[in-house]
Amino acid sequence: MNTVPTGTPAPETLFEVRDLRVEYVTSRGFLGRPRQKIRVLDGFGLRIHRGETLGVVGESGCGKTTLAHSLARFIHPAGGEVRFEGRDVLSMDAAAMRAYRRHVQLVFQNPFSSLNPRLRVRSIVAEPLLTHLDLARGELDARIEALLRETGLGPDHMERHPHELSGGQAQRVALARAIVLKPRMLLLDEPTSALDVSVQAQILNLLLELKRGHDLTYMIISHSLGVIRQVSDRIAVLYLGEIVEQGPRERVFGAPRHPYTQALLASTPEPDPERRRRVSLRGSVPSPADPPSGCRFHTRCPHAMAVCRTRKPPRHRLAEGHWAACHLAAPG
Repeated sequence: MNTVPTGTPAPETLFEVRDLRVEYVTSRGFLGRPRQKIRVLDGFGLRIHRGETLGVVGESGCGKTTLAHSLARFIHPAGGEVRFEGRDVLSMDAAAMRAYRRHVQLVFQNPFSSLNPRLRVRSIVAEPLLTHLDLARGELDARIEALLRETGLGPDHMERHPHELSGGQAQRVALARAIVLKPRMLLLDEPTSALDVSVQAQILNLLLELKRGHDLTYMIISHSLGVIRQVSDRIAVLYLGEIVEQGPRERVFGAPRHPYTQALLASTPEPDPERRRRVSLRGSVPSPADPPSGCRFHTRCPHAMAVCRTRKPPRHRLAEGHWAACHLAAPG
């Protein structure tokens, strides 16, 4: 277990995930083939500290969205523990879940798919307030207008429908709705991938401003290392339902040790030819229905050894808070 240097207070744990297992069951196939269990997350563990931004990065199919939906309790895991501020999320009754949903909000990838097309912006942002609080009409409108201004929109946007908004404006509305109940945690699932590049930068800057202004904790999911690098304090690299490397942003980007992390970084566009790195990455992510034995990455790893095919690598500590689950990272 990592130790905290003398004189440095231990970060407060907001979320703690232990041995999380999430399974999907396939529908009965052609000619009555039996249903099959697909374990997307298996023995998954993670901590999120209060006030930080944890970036979760990996290719499509690695389980990133499933993780976010599990923490939000949109899906119920098959086993394990999810604790928020020390309380067991998976065993909460209806009343406790109602309070939990005030504190933990999920922001989706495509804002238009998460906004009711029949409602005006005023009603979309007001809906959580009407559900959880009893506010007078004047106070309700004042709070909505203030939030829209804070997210870069004006009072004139209150009467618009989602189809009258641009992609960036729709995501600003989604963010205003997410923070209207003053939550403690935002789960951000690819919040900029559906936007133009110029708008992405605006939304990322807005996220940083909202985090400071509302004392928020973020878990941001993205396949873009540029996004993760800009906003994250700590990074978890996810591959086929497992974290293969985790550490502070500077360590993961400056001294990556897992071949998968190195391959992701090498795939990032680099304008300077002298600084471009080349790492061969074969094939695509295997199916979680039949994951490889040993190290799950060995079927694509350019440095795979015989031990990688038979034995699952342990986590090797590389520096304070930085570890990698790779046989190549073993000391000595």
